[in-house]
Amino acid sequence: MVQRERRLDDPCDAGRRLGVADHRLDRPDGAPLAAVGVFGEDGAERLDLGAVAGDVNRVLDETRKDLPRGSYVVLRGQVHTMTSAYGQLYFGLAGAIVLIYLVIVVNFQSWLDPFIIITALPGALAGIVWMLFMTGTTLSVPALTGAIMCMGIATANSILLVSFAREGLAEGLDSAAAALEAGFTRFRPVLMTALAMIIGMLPMAFALGEGGEQNAPLGRAVIGGLLVATVATLFFVPAVFSVLHAGHGRPDAEAAPPRPATTA
Repeated sequence: MVQRERRLDDPCDAGRRLGVADHRLDRPDGAPLAAVGVFGEDGAERLDLGAVAGDVNRVLDETRKDLPRGSYVVLRGQVHTMTSAYGQLYFGLAGAIVLIYLVIVVNFQSWLDPFIIITALPGALAGIVWMLFMTGTTLSVPALTGAIMCMGIATANSILLVSFAREGLAEGLDSAAAALEAGFTRFRPVLMTALAMIIGMLPMAFALGEGGEQNAPLGRAVIGGLLVATVATLFFVPAVFSVLHAGHGRPDAEAAPPRPATTA
């Protein structure tokens, strides 16, 4: 076995250096393998794994042309596990949105209203990105898990509003009046649902207690997503409903029983 030590400069930060230890080994198939272990100095230990992997990949890209013929470099270790987990969670997030849409299609027997419902989800994603950026939180597995949770809550609130607006259409209201009435009537339930979840996530977002920093991205993602998704549900979704249902008349007006009058 051959071992040697050398140092490589990080092109992103001249003050930080990467220490590299090479070990000449043999694979089971007989091909030579050089295993390289990398460790950080001068504050590099405070970087997240994704940032370190980006720095290492940048160094590898710049030195790839100097590799001997027939040699190649593969980044392994925890980076591979992180990349695999991110891929699965991205797939889970996209799959959750698609499955939510299909389930609502079956329930509403319509392709249009489920589309109106999920228009609140881009707002949730924007809120998640905004909150992570404002708190200096890196994108991580807990943050993506919180994003998936936020999708479900935002969709449930949007369903409440669109369902009530459909009832208004069935009673003969035009789309704008039905959307406006739904927004006023469902304002309190939607707001209370979001506030209950946000308040419940505050201790986790503040990373209180020992080891709390590990799950803090989950709470911050849920809080940021719900803040923007709630605004989108109460204002943007009714606007989309009124526009897309304009001129649709009174769908199922005869089949729907009139809503009982309420007295003060």
